[in-house]
Amino acid sequence: MNSIKVPPRESMSASVRKLRDFYHKKPSAPFVFREFGFYSLDRWIEEGYLKKYSDVKGDYNEYLKEIFGFDEPAHMDIWHLGWCEAEFYPKFDEILIEDRGDTEVVQDFAGRHVLFFKNRRSGFMPEYLTSPVTDVKSWEENVAWRLSAETQERFKDIDRNISRYVQAQKEGKIISQRMVGGYMYLRSLIGPEALCYAFYDMPELIHACMENWLKLADSVTEYIQRHVSYDEVFLAEDICYNSGPLISLDMIKKFLFPYYQQLITNIKVRQLDKERDLHVQIDTDGFCWPVIDLYREAVGADYFSPFEAASKSDILESSKKWPDLLMMGGIDKRILASTRKEIDRYLDNILPELHKRGGFIPTCDHGVPEEVSFENYMHFRKRLAEFA
Repeated sequence: MNSIKVPPRESMSASVRKLRDFYHKKPSAPFVFREFGFYSLDRWIEEGYLKKYSDVKGDYNEYLKEIFGFDEPAHMDIWHLGWCEAEFYPKFDEILIEDRGDTEVVQDFAGRHVLFFKNRRSGFMPEYLTSPVTDVKSWEENVAWRLSAETQERFKDIDRNISRYVQAQKEGKIISQRMVGGYMYLRSLIGPEALCYAFYDMPELIHACMENWLKLADSVTEYIQRHVSYDEVFLAEDICYNSGPLISLDMIKKFLFPYYQQLITNIKVRQLDKERDLHVQIDTDGFCWPVIDLYREAVGADYFSPFEAASKSDILESSKKWPDLLMMGGIDKRILASTRKEIDRYLDNILPELHKRGGFIPTCDHGVPEEVSFENYMHFRKRLAEFA
């Protein structure tokens, strides 16, 4: 039988011990070295600081890990339940709908009609023109069957990966089930503006979509939990913007939380390792303060990201307001794009306190933008290394 218990600390790799110290919120433990993501790589490649993608044999992320001094991966991220969109089986066909010269309208894998610049479909916010769900009829005919918990192909995909998950558990790595959160899921199906009306005009549609979300997530996690125990459930929610939540707190409670609560309860009951802590991480984006206590009380969320500084989610103030919270992100991208003097002043103010507190992973607050120079970013990484 597979080992289900967390292995002894002395048998873990250094990076696994470091990451588990973060989850245990160990004061003054070394920072975990990783990054939230990059929008700056093309600039740095063009300027000659990084190799071209074609010049790197193997995984480019492995190359970046060596350049920037990131830790060896100490977590096993399990997918199969979507991220920014629902996990469709089958996906929608990607079709060119209209050529507009410098731009083009494309049906994407999530069934949306999207306006892109030609030859550039990433690194910027496209314009979403239509979404696949407009009413109960379109939901049932075009979408619901693509999200069926009975589709065997999605479970075959899990079978192809299950040995990796089991091995990672034996090594003590953090086993994290990642999934699209309810708001992000609904937004990808209905569209951000239409969704706001649908909460009022078509509540039965919202509940039908969320009942499907729960059934699918419950089926997939149950299947995976036959083999491993989770350390974390990560909900990609993106429910906040620069001034607070995109829907009211009452809507969150009514349309999202009943389904979250049932799923988390079921996952906890199914854990093979009954003594293992289950962390719940919420990726909020934007100004997250108004929703933190709400998610903590309703679903036991104890880990939030990415604490966007430009949205008033100041990482140091957040750490003081919620001293027991696990946090990732928070490093102000605008300051990384300024001068080394400003970077030093900023880091000297926040890093010693956050290091002493524990439970914080320093990354750029929503991906490193192209305005950040390579020299500034390397200076930032050098400063973080002082807390190794």
